[in-house]
Amino acid sequence: MSNEKYPDAMNALIEALKSFPGVGKRSAERMAFAILKWPGEKREAVGSLISGLSNSVVSCVVCGNIADAEADARCAYCADPSRDASIICVVEEVAQISGIERGGFFRGLYHVLGGRLAPLEGKHAEDLNIESLRARIADGGVLEVILALGQDVEGRATAIYLADLLKTTGVKVSRLASGIPVGADLSYADSATIAAALNGRVPLD
Repeated sequence: MSNEKYPDAMNALIEALKSFPGVGKRSAERMAFAILKWPGEKREAVGSLISGLSNSVVSCVVCGNIADAEADARCAYCADPSRDASIICVVEEVAQISGIERGGFFRGLYHVLGGRLAPLEGKHAEDLNIESLRARIADGGVLEVILALGQDVEGRATAIYLADLLKTTGVKVSRLASGIPVGADLSYADSATIAAALNGRVPLD
């Protein structure tokens, strides 16, 4: 049990920082003390940025990625006419897009599911951004859907579910080739591995 006695405001900040992925108590404490040393105007500026996120950052109306609220509610990729709209790469979370983009190989569009099928966690098909994917395909012009989902049990189950769901649409459905370790998060995979997995993608029947 920790013997540290901090003011209530510091304890609350530490608890809030612990909610970040990979941040434990000690790391949260170091971050909290670093913030405490900031000039007051810097703390206020960062606080203003955080509190303003709900108004300035929205979900892309097309793919579910994050978008600037003042940019027609479309993300940078959906608004880019140079991207290949005939290929859609489906990912679980927004953060995984940057991992794929670092490879510099993929030039299509994205679709963010907002998770994967995990019944034990209460995550079912109706909780995912699936209907809008079907609507995008129904609008025409989509030739291939790449399922860039996790290699764990839930990720594979989600890929199989989507492949079966899209079977009658006429589009090619593929998945990443081997190279992404089982259980790995695409957000942390290196660019060379992602590029190889995309380049060697295989049909998902």
